[in-house]
This record gives sequence, structure tokens and C-alpha cells, in this order.
Amino acid sequence: MGKPDLKTRLSEKIQKSQPPSKANKPTGRKIINMQETALAVVEPGYISLPDNALDIINVNLKNRPLSRQSIDTVKAPGGGVVAFTVPGLSGDEIHKELAGVILDYSTPRAYWETSDPIEGTPPTCYSLDSMISHEGQPCSQCLYNEFGSKEGDSNAKACKEAVELYLLRPDNIMPIVVRVPVSSKGIFQKYMTRLVSNMIPINGVVTKITLEKATSRSGQAYAQFNFEAVNMLDSEEASNLKAFSLKIMEVLTTNEVLPVPHEANGEQQLDEAV
Repeated sequence: MGKPDLKTRLSEKIQKSQPPSKANKPTGRKIINMQETALAVVEPGYISLPDNALDIINVNLKNRPLSRQSIDTVKAPGGGVVAFTVPGLSGDEIHKELAGVILDYSTPRAYWETSDPIEGTPPTCYSLDSMISHEGQPCSQCLYNEFGSKEGDSNAKACKEAVELYLLRPDNIMPIVVRVPVSSKGIFQKYMTRLVSNMIPINGVVTKITLEKATSRSGQAYAQFNFEAVNMLDSEEASNLKAFSLKIMEVLTTNEVLPVPHEANGEQQLDEAV
């Protein structure tokens, strides 16, 4: 089955100001087949999210609060590797791409006094939105937000930035967190702007995330993130996803979560702006 013509669907959506008809709706979506590393077609599962999803969560977690730490995180690979390592029921799985609906995202940043913090070490200062610190100070006026503030000969910032995406994949009722490093933050922001330009909410489209090898100014290889809208959700799917997103994100954001050291989790931090 060929890939849906997204540009045509977006154009029709803008001109008619209504969702695509059922007759034009694709019958499947492409995902990675782990055994053959090839594309396979599966039936979409977003529209059939069970009404008792939160009940299942409560039963499995014994009514303990669901926190950000409860969700699997997909980290940016280091060394220019262009594949994602995704935690699965039987161990880690390697995916060339990730596809799903981005329910929401955050833009955390954090500063540690040491350049190589140990995992679990609380940051000296942090922000959950990269604009205002936990002490109420504007990040834009902080010295550690300036290029070259990191110790050493690099031109990097001492305060580390990232984007965390809450990605809901087909036939799942829990999202995974995809951590996008600062080197690809601008690419994600441009993708968000394109959606805005086409009057499409972030949770109204299926997004495909891929990696490509890139090189920084100093010759460091790193994985650059790319984002592509591959399918529009119809009005029923979008309505279900919006309601489900609000419920899940309300549960997840009840407890404030401190940012974690990137290096301690195997993520590469570039020594310069790319």
C-alpha cells in the first residue's frame, strides 16, 4: 500500500474546513518489522482506545500515582547511530523509525555544577519550560544559558536543554517519552510551526520520527532528528485522542519531575552549537 498523499489531504482539509471522508481514509499505517527490518502494514488502533484505560492503569499500578518515571524513555543515540532503542516486554527493540501521535511535549532544561553529573544527582537549577527557573528567574537572563558558558574549550551552554515528546503509538494506551536533544530542538520547533501554519493540532496528526547521521562543526558525529506528518486523524479519532491526552497528561503532571543528567543516560552532548 502506498503512502497517503499528505499534501493533498492537508489541502482538502483547509479548503473544505472539514475532516477527510471515510472513503479517503487509509486502511493501515506503516511500522518497522523487527525481524525483517522492513515496512509492514498494520491496522490503526487509535480510534479503539478503551474507555477503561485509566482503570487498567490503576489496577496494574495498585492505585499508586502514575508518574513520569513510570513511562519508558527513548533516548537520543550517541555517536551518530541512526536507530532508536525502545524498551519492550521482552527486552530492548531496535527501530529505524517511530510513528504515533504526539499527545504533548515539554521543554525542560537543567544546570549541574559539575560537567559530568552522576545519574540521580538533582540539578542545581532547572526549568520545566526553558523559560522560567524553578526559583522564578528568567532563563534568558541566566549566564549559564549563554554559548561558551560550559567549562572547557567548547562553545556549548552550561545549562542543558531538551524536548520531551509524549508519543502514543498504535494499539498502545500508554505513551513513551522520546527525548529530543538540543541539537534537534530547532528542527522540532519548525515542524510545530508547519502544523500551526496548516491549522493542525499536534495531537491531530500521526508523526513519523527518523534519524540521520550529521556532523558538528568540530567533527563530532551525532544523530539528527527529523519529523514528518504521515497521516491525518479524522474528527472521531482526533476527538478521542484529545480527550485521552487530557486525562493522561493530567495524571502525569500531578508530580513535578526533575530533569536528569543527559550524559548519565548515554546521550551525547555536543560541544558546540550545531
